[in-house]
Amino acid sequence: MVPVVQGVLSVVGRFAISTIFLLAAVGNKIPNFEGVTKVMAAKGMPAPGFLLVGAIAFLIAGSLSVIVGYKARIGAFLLLVFLALASYYFHDFWRLADPKEQQEQTIQFMKNLSMMGAMLFIIANGAGAWSLDARRRATAEKGSVVLG
Repeated sequence: MVPVVQGVLSVVGRFAISTIFLLAAVGNKIPNFEGVTKVMAAKGMPAPGFLLVGAIAFLIAGSLSVIVGYKARIGAFLLLVFLALASYYFHDFWRLADPKEQQEQTIQFMKNLSMMGAMLFIIANGAGAWSLDARRRATAEKGSVVLG
C-alpha cells in the first residue's frame, strides 16, 4: 500500500474507532454525572460514583491515546476494559424476559463486542502509520534513545 494512503487510513480509522468513547465521556457521563451514577446504582454496581470517575478516566485517556497513537495499545486496553464491564452490566440481554428489550440489548452487546474486537486488533498490531508510537519507533531505529 502507498505509505501516504496507509497513513491517512490509520489516522481516520483510529479517529473513527475512538470518537464514540471521547464523546460518551465529555458529552454524556460528565454533564450527567448524577443521573449516570443513579443508573449505575440501579444496576447493582458498588461505589457507582467512584466507578464512574474511573470510567470517565478510562474513556478519555483511552480514546485520546488511540486517536493520536501514543501508547495506543494501553489506550485500547483501557477501552477494552470499559467495554467489557459496560457490556456485562448494561447490556445483559441474557437476563431479560421481554423479547423486544432482549433484542435491543443483544444488538447493543454485539456492537460492543465488535468494538472490543477493534481494541484487540490495536492491542495486537499497534496504532499503525502516522502515529506517535510509529514516530517513536522510527526515532529509536535511527539510534536515538527513546524514553518511556
